Amino acid sequence: MSAVPALRPEAARTLAQGAVIPAHPLALTADRTLDERRQRALTRYYLAAGAGGLAVGVHTTQFEIRDPEHALFEPVLALAAEELDAAGADMVRIAGVAGGTAQAVAEAELARSLGYDAVLVSPRVSGADERALLDRARAVGEVLPVVGFYLQTAIGGPVLDRDFWRDFASIPSVVAVKAAPFDRYRTLELVRGVAASGRADEIALYTGNDDAIVADLLSEFHVDAPDGPRTLRFVGGLLGQWAVGTRAAVAMLEDAQRAARGDVGAYHRLGRLASDMVDVNQAVFDPGNDFHGVIAGVHEMLRQQGLLEGTWCLDPAEGLSPGQAEEIERVRRAYPELNDDAFIAENLKRWLR
Repeated sequence: MSAVPALRPEAARTLAQGAVIPAHPLALTADRTLDERRQRALTRYYLAAGAGGLAVGVHTTQFEIRDPEHALFEPVLALAAEELDAAGADMVRIAGVAGGTAQAVAEAELARSLGYDAVLVSPRVSGADERALLDRARAVGEVLPVVGFYLQTAIGGPVLDRDFWRDFASIPSVVAVKAAPFDRYRTLELVRGVAASGRADEIALYTGNDDAIVADLLSEFHVDAPDGPRTLRFVGGLLGQWAVGTRAAVAMLEDAQRAARGDVGAYHRLGRLASDMVDVNQAVFDPGNDFHGVIAGVHEMLRQQGLLEGTWCLDPAEGLSPGQAEEIERVRRAYPELNDDAFIAENLKRWLR
């Protein structure tokens, strides 16, 4: 039996303590080719903002980077790794992997060769049932530690029950799980499944519920585990929403950690931000149009702030919905404490060097 890959001690500590992990967008030119200068600038922004990790090659990076006509999976992962290496950054490096077992294992091997710490396994696999998803996770986990991912059904994720998450969390190489079903009941099922695995102390829970960030960070989950009742919490977030307003997200997570230690002031500060954060997410993620503009919305926020030149996606059919750009401008101006405008303006020239 193969040895279980281990996280670097620094990465393991950061992941367990809780971190802001932005899902890295893809910077493109008007002809839909990689804009390397702005891609590097985004990574520099996340570094300067204080993010504890970075997720590259995930949904926000666009799954199409893997298509042969684009062949951007390796270049995009390599660019981020180069920037982190140049900065001497001790961030948790997570690569997204997709497709069936052979593809996911090959992508994990590439990520390992580029110095990534772990892989986020996309559950969106055509024709795969729960057994196939578990087998794939075990195979990938022989290459790098694994972060599970409960993806919302609106963008192709399957419904996964408590038993699935118990079995998934029982895989020795699983070190974290991202909950992003955008559904409170399914989020609870995931947490209960992790508890039932008996490995809750070894698995970090990360919110990916972009519509319930504050709620997840403040919640206590009272669940049953093999050794008795347990209280579990989300320790951080791995989020497309945190690809914007990243410095504000760092402050938000710090307040959540203070609140968990009993700081009433921090708890109330977060309570006041909760609905504002949902308003920002509604503008960026475009739920009113079935999330059609979700990726372009992230791009538009960054475009308005100067980090990106446009909202282009690899799929020409993806773009902003009518009125979405105006909504993003509204929330950007309404909630400056959530969107990093001043911080970006101060540092933009340096990041775009």
